Amino acid sequence: MRQDTSLHTDSDMFQVLNPIHSDQHVDNEVPVSIDSQTAPLVRNDPSDPVDNQADSPVVDNDNYSEDSASLEQVISSDDQQHVSDNQHVSEDSVVDQQPVEIQPRRSSRVSHKPSYLIRHYQMGTSHINTACSYPIEDYISSSKLLEHYKTFIGNISSVYEPSFYHQSVKYPEWREAMHAELKAMEDLHTWTVVPLPSGKQPIDCKWVYRVKYKADGSVDRCKARLIAKGFTQIEGIDYTDTFSPATKLTSFKMLLALAAVNGWNLLQLDVNNAFLNGQLDEEMYMKLPLGYKTDADAPNLVCGLNKSIYGLKQASMQWFSTFSRAVLKYGFIQSPSDHSLFTVGSGDKFVALLVYVDDIILAGKDLSLLAEVQNFLQQNFKLKVLGPLKYFLGFEVARNTLGISLSQRHYALQLLEDTDSLGKKPSNLPINPSHKLSSTTGDLLPDPQIYRRLIGRLLYLTHTRPDITYTVHLLSQYVSSPRTSHLDAAYHLLSYIKKDPGLGLFFLVNNNLQLSAFVDADYRACPDTRRSTTGFCTYIGDCLISWKSKKQHTVSRSSCEAEYRAMAFATCELVWIAALLTSFHVATPTVFLYCDNQAAIYLASNQVFHERSKHIEVDCHFIRDKVSTGFLKLFHVRSSDQLADIFTKGLHSPAFTALMSKLKLLNIHQSSA
Repeated sequence: MRQDTSLHTDSDMFQVLNPIHSDQHVDNEVPVSIDSQTAPLVRNDPSDPVDNQADSPVVDNDNYSEDSASLEQVISSDDQQHVSDNQHVSEDSVVDQQPVEIQPRRSSRVSHKPSYLIRHYQMGTSHINTACSYPIEDYISSSKLLEHYKTFIGNISSVYEPSFYHQSVKYPEWREAMHAELKAMEDLHTWTVVPLPSGKQPIDCKWVYRVKYKADGSVDRCKARLIAKGFTQIEGIDYTDTFSPATKLTSFKMLLALAAVNGWNLLQLDVNNAFLNGQLDEEMYMKLPLGYKTDADAPNLVCGLNKSIYGLKQASMQWFSTFSRAVLKYGFIQSPSDHSLFTVGSGDKFVALLVYVDDIILAGKDLSLLAEVQNFLQQNFKLKVLGPLKYFLGFEVARNTLGISLSQRHYALQLLEDTDSLGKKPSNLPINPSHKLSSTTGDLLPDPQIYRRLIGRLLYLTHTRPDITYTVHLLSQYVSSPRTSHLDAAYHLLSYIKKDPGLGLFFLVNNNLQLSAFVDADYRACPDTRRSTTGFCTYIGDCLISWKSKKQHTVSRSSCEAEYRAMAFATCELVWIAALLTSFHVATPTVFLYCDNQAAIYLASNQVFHERSKHIEVDCHFIRDKVSTGFLKLFHVRSSDQLADIFTKGLHSPAFTALMSKLKLLNIHQSSA
């Protein structure tokens, strides 16, 4: 049985976040300052409506009159019970025996909105005239963070990123970024401007804008990326093969867990114009980008592509082939479990390299060896060194002496802002436990794209939020024909996210490397198909690294069969994680699997129960082989201690709160109010 160790921390829990050597400090009450070159970034899009009063001090004087003000001067803490004797009331009010209404005391003290939330505050309140009852700043705080980390979260929350060319062309810094991108493509001979040949159809392109940050949180540069609209490509003509491996986010979380235990340094690198390193085999043409000027004088000019660029379907494959050949030449070994993971050396000389398209993470204890690998990559590619890992694929990474925190705080706030949910009343549960959602409840939505986009964004948030996994899994089943009841449940989930937008995982320093999992099943959970729901979560020591909530493919005849199928599904995950751990030189001779169904445990351990299992698919029985070889050890756990229960059904508040405390989640941005 897993020991229930609490992760509740003291008030100064994260006073030593990410020991980055920096002399920059930013006052929490003053907006983040940027150097003069990037100063115009700290602003909102002029086309967006902005509340001009959001930056001014807020004084709450609602319902505050001269009578109530004079009354406050009369009433003291010692004689509040004698207010009626010290107050002049009319004769009619005495006759009617009506109690005197005393206006509650309103503070006239000037309060300031946190500077790092000012953009979310403006966007969340610009469309209303009244004060927000549940402001977002009440649910997120930076009082426990170091100044240089406040700088980082303040910048990514306040810097404006344009969405379209007509917005970016107004600002000199974005015009310069687009000019730099076009110059880089010309220097690499990415295309040749030619007249469009007859019979050829050019693809279109667009600009995408991002702000890049330094390790200390300050703005590094504006980055404009030219993207080809690859969805217009025709298979067999414009491309043949598109496969390219992408790192699994479970591998990323495992790397953080092992880095916390082994004290590895984490460095982040970015390859500039990575896809331009891949050679293009097909004959393709692209329309001239917006803002691009050429000296050629001919009708119907287009770009004849020589190299792959971002957006092309085959671009990722060409780039990864080029990159993997380079690192294998250095001596790295490609992991058979995750082809995006490369490792070299052992012990203190061990280095792990994880690549996601053009974002690279280097992990290792020896800084000199990491610098050597970094120099090798710089010789082969145009590299940008971003320093210690802080922000990767929308994940915020913070580190202190106790461990590593992983969250999607900014992503969650952006989601709340885009759905006008910053002022919603927070909810304590992600879903109503007595919900009756099905494919027929409610009216069909007139615009299903709203629901589908929302579910897609929520799915990405589940990578650090196991508490919302079941709800998102349930709502994602109705994306084909969403109804009003489904959208209402999704908005209820947003209210729950608003309660703790900074909640995430925490990987402890003092942790063992024992691999274990909890698995559960909800029998006949789906009201439409009567299929059961599988839920499991896997741990390395006390650190949660992967979880799943999924509807089973077939209908089970009993709860024992449903649990048995869930155990087989969880065993597949454990086998893969154990194989991945061998790439990090971590041996897992025995894995623990906890289940709350005795019959399923007997079925997995004893092959005599043939009558009960002869109709089950053969692939489900491989769990018996893992038990017989000693790889898997099965343990029975009480239903009240079954951690996977939170992934199979909606729970009431007491049970949900109890399981949440055991999942080892942490919110370093928790408001102290």
